[in-house]
Amino acid sequence: MVTRLTTARLRRGHWLGVLAGLAILLVAGAALMMAGAGPAYRGELISLGEAFNLLRNGVYVAVAAVAVSIVTLLLSMLTRRSRPALIATLVIVAAAALFYMPWQYWQRAQQVPAIHDITTDTQNPPAFEALAEARQAAPNAVAYPGDATAQQQRAAYPHIKPLVVDKPLQVVLAAAQAEAEETGWRIARITDHQIEATATTRWFGFEDDVVIRLTELDNGMQVDMRSASRLGASDVGTNAARIEAYLKALEARLK
Repeated sequence: MVTRLTTARLRRGHWLGVLAGLAILLVAGAALMMAGAGPAYRGELISLGEAFNLLRNGVYVAVAAVAVSIVTLLLSMLTRRSRPALIATLVIVAAAALFYMPWQYWQRAQQVPAIHDITTDTQNPPAFEALAEARQAAPNAVAYPGDATAQQQRAAYPHIKPLVVDKPLQVVLAAAQAEAEETGWRIARITDHQIEATATTRWFGFEDDVVIRLTELDNGMQVDMRSASRLGASDVGTNAARIEAYLKALEARLK
């Protein structure tokens, strides 16, 4: 009788260990799929559609990891086994962390308009010249989209305004160039009144183009900026955040 009970407990422990190991494998696989989608696309190993499918499938695998972990946790509680329960709990926490990234992206997408071209001057946006050819080869247009985009921008990002500083042209231009280079943008061209550069996003490596235009005023220098994505209908707020961060850093540099 004692032998039978011991054997039954060992079998239960064995299957709980198998379930816990499966949960670990699933969450590890999900992490690799979700984290690797961007670098794989950036390295031109897969297409953008394949990258998004990989990201989506990673979410499904993470859901499977949670399901297996819940079963493991319930059985561990019934059989009073702490090790599988601990593993299952850790897997659920890890899966929740993986879910946070796409959930946060989805939340941001719901809160901002589906636009991809942001500028401090919606009436006369800085024009792409040196980068015009590169943008013509991309899905998004070279020209500013127009009044519909401007209205959506003003409603969503009312704080996106030109920067006016009481400094001479050469000082502002040098500071603008230094800030762009420090940010890691790839400079395309610098003239007496304008800088064009390309910013590359970290994860997927999406390329967004930037124009910084300097205009002399009676009371100083006005800095206008435009940041536009080459790909995608919505930038999920990336270009507005880029302009805000850059102009804030430039203002601090010029003090």
